[in-house]
Amino acid sequence: MDLRIMAFDSPLFSVLQHLHDAGDDSDKSVSGPSRTYARDAKAMAATPADVKESPNSYAFIVDMPGVKSGDIKVQVEDDNVVVISGERKREEEKEGAKYVRMERRVGKFMRKFALPENANTDKISAVCQDGVLTVTVEKLPPPEPKKPKTIEVKIA
Repeated sequence: MDLRIMAFDSPLFSVLQHLHDAGDDSDKSVSGPSRTYARDAKAMAATPADVKESPNSYAFIVDMPGVKSGDIKVQVEDDNVVVISGERKREEEKEGAKYVRMERRVGKFMRKFALPENANTDKISAVCQDGVLTVTVEKLPPPEPKKPKTIEVKIA
């Protein structure tokens, strides 16, 4: 809406017009999720995982059939988030052969797991065997209970 058409030529109205127009442009970029967020959300939704707790550790188990260990990355972010990510690549088509149906998912995958306070981020291991990735995070030993401090009572 152009306020100048309605005989509003004052500087105040021109500033208001500019702010109104700028609001229209910013709504387009803010109204939906960013491309990165949408890609990450899709990658996380397509990567199911199991989480197991034992007395000494936590285990994150993710199926990774057909993924080479070099295509899997395990990281720790912010000292308390384990990030499992990577990419399942499509097989190169051989000459004369084509896919009739493709049901197996290809592309990037990612999962993030917030670790509890008793997780030892210095002792994390990852093993991929028979298409199953197991990331193990050891627990910190429980804190020793504090012994009561005895104070000697002196006679005055």
